[in-house]
Amino acid sequence: MQAYVVVGVVPSQPDAVVAQAAIFARHFNAALVCAYVEPSRYPVEENEEGVVTSFPFDPDFPDMRDEIFDEKLHSHLERVLEEAGIPWSTRALAGDPALAITNLAESLDAAMIVVGTRDAGMRGIVHEIFNGSVASRLSHHQHRPVVVIPLNPIDVEHSG
Repeated sequence: MQAYVVVGVVPSQPDAVVAQAAIFARHFNAALVCAYVEPSRYPVEENEEGVVTSFPFDPDFPDMRDEIFDEKLHSHLERVLEEAGIPWSTRALAGDPALAITNLAESLDAAMIVVGTRDAGMRGIVHEIFNGSVASRLSHHQHRPVVVIPLNPIDVEHSG
């Protein structure tokens, strides 16, 4: 039976998140599944191959479509993972990121979920105020380990 490590990915995310997830996957002899969640759409169906069909939340654009993993992000992941020595794949999901990643990890019976922290800037803070931290929601609402890779950590000793 194949073991899996699921990692949440977004465009412009520091490579450290995927690189560390690859280290965990190699350590656990697991395949890495890189999951991108389109938060402006909601899933209506998922086929046996894991392809998600979605609708936008905005009713003015009622286009149903299959989610497709971004080609630029896929190419970037190929470069980051080219020497990782592990099997890996991508999944395009839709909806609430924490829920979508949880459901994917559950369907794969993943060994763990890896995510990065959000940017510490104002945009990241505002997002977390209104939407909550994906990492926090993941760690509190499902039974598998969640590893959070710190990005731009604030130095406690020098934070004023």
